[in-house]
Amino acid sequence: MNTISSYSPIHVVGGGLAGSEAAWQIASSGIPVILHEMRGVRGTEAHKTDGLAELVCSNSFRSDDATSNAVGVIHAEMRMAGSLIMATADRHQVPAGGALAVDRDGFSEAVTRAIHDHPLITVVREEITGLPPGDWDLAIVATGPLTAPSLANAIQAQTGEDSLAFFDAIAPIVYRESIDMDICWYQSRYDKVGPGGTGKDYINCPMDEAQYNAFVDALISGDTVGFKEWEGTPYFDGCLPIEVMAERGRETLRHGPMKPMGLTNAHNPTVKAYAVVQLRQDNALGTLYNMVGFQTKLKYGAQAEIFRMIPGLENAEFARLGGLHRNTYINSPTLLDPSLTLKSRPGLRFAGQITGCEGYVESASVGLMAGRFAAAERKGEAISLPPATTALGSLLGHITGGHIVTDEEPGKRSFQPMNINFGLFPELQPGSIVKPEGVKRFRGKDKTIMKRQLIARRALTDCAAWLGQNSPLAESA
Repeated sequence: MNTISSYSPIHVVGGGLAGSEAAWQIASSGIPVILHEMRGVRGTEAHKTDGLAELVCSNSFRSDDATSNAVGVIHAEMRMAGSLIMATADRHQVPAGGALAVDRDGFSEAVTRAIHDHPLITVVREEITGLPPGDWDLAIVATGPLTAPSLANAIQAQTGEDSLAFFDAIAPIVYRESIDMDICWYQSRYDKVGPGGTGKDYINCPMDEAQYNAFVDALISGDTVGFKEWEGTPYFDGCLPIEVMAERGRETLRHGPMKPMGLTNAHNPTVKAYAVVQLRQDNALGTLYNMVGFQTKLKYGAQAEIFRMIPGLENAEFARLGGLHRNTYINSPTLLDPSLTLKSRPGLRFAGQITGCEGYVESASVGLMAGRFAAAERKGEAISLPPATTALGSLLGHITGGHIVTDEEPGKRSFQPMNINFGLFPELQPGSIVKPEGVKRFRGKDKTIMKRQLIARRALTDCAAWLGQNSPLAESA
């Protein structure tokens, strides 16, 4: 429902996390928005509903630690900036140790309701098959990694650049009642208590060495789905299928999603598990659990057979099996300016995973920035970019200025999807890291932790200044 405004509307194409956040930021600035979403008219290969901000893969927003984790820092910065996505996630969180995970249905329904109820936002259910028309002087394309082929082709025609692509995988979801709790137990790694958690926020399935080796053998020999038309498309390393990880080395899974560290079997405390499969609560009722790190391209029949080899899941019933789909993103460092505007067409911005960020909060954060930039442009104000020292600014810098060419292969693009991480932040000033008084040896892990704490504190302080706020978060980080 729109309302009277002296400003012309800004169009946002795509109602996922980035598009919803962009629309919210624009409307919060007093400017009307027309949000175009094709689901409801045309579905995608991965979405199950027509709700806005539907979570397709995991239900986790990852770490919420703003003191020494880059993901937690971007959470905090988004909260300071009035993020709809973060506010909704906080209201619909489910226990997940040190992570922020949400009830996926409640989350999407709440975002959809908030967008529809905002008096300055109009939602139009339609497929935009080409680039926004010229009379949309300000627009944001936030169609995500599952951009419809017709629009992807129009983007390619406009830019003259080939879109890049990578595979993304989905983990299975298990009915809680089908998990054998005489074998499994509740515990967060190292008993860590996170937002809304108790320290017992995961279901853990233990394996001995023989069980682990048999499981790895089954994964490697399992029947996988073939994607002939996608041959040559790389995987995103942050979301590898479980069987691909197994192929990279027999011990890979034990040092990845199946690591046993920080866990003690409540049924047999004196025996250390060789490997552990963790399941995380997926909905508020606690009736569904997803298999952490178990993205897969195994065929459905093979999935059920192999995953029931896991102790405690012998009789598992699956609410959803895993899957694989192709994601696309543009070569943003070449195509976009620092305010996310397409260089070949002023007024047209891109946001979300199509820009080459990876992850829910990263996608939403780029939507947040694109919305604020577009709103400033509509008002005739100077666009204020977030400082490079912030999580928002460092991610923006990666998208619009990082990894264009390699020295070894001049002209070859090396830009890849990226989660927020401390490697994207500028280095601290020399002398910032000072050995604590009374400590004789200060290096390695302790020094790394202090470095991250200092980068986090600097980021939150600088973000608060950018937003014109005094941030208690910065003081406590």
